[in-house]
Amino acid sequence: MKDTLTTEERKDLPDSVFGLPERREYPMPDAAHVRAAEAYFRYCPEDLRQKLARAIVARAKEFGVKIESPTVLSYAE
Repeated sequence: MKDTLTTEERKDLPDSVFGLPERREYPMPDAAHVRAAEAYFRYCPEDLRQKLARAIVARAKEFGVKIESPTVLSYAE
């Protein structure tokens, strides 16, 4: 999958691949998007950061991505 998703591709994704499924934000259908979610983590609202961090870590494990951000890792604990 390429780095960006078209609107149509994004609509076709199941809720389960989003870091915040109820908002359909931070799509992570592949390793590249897991890394993008990690990079954009700082834009996540404070009250949703723990949930997003845990989703990033879980998806990273599925795709064999090493999470580099100490911030994401600390929220995921």
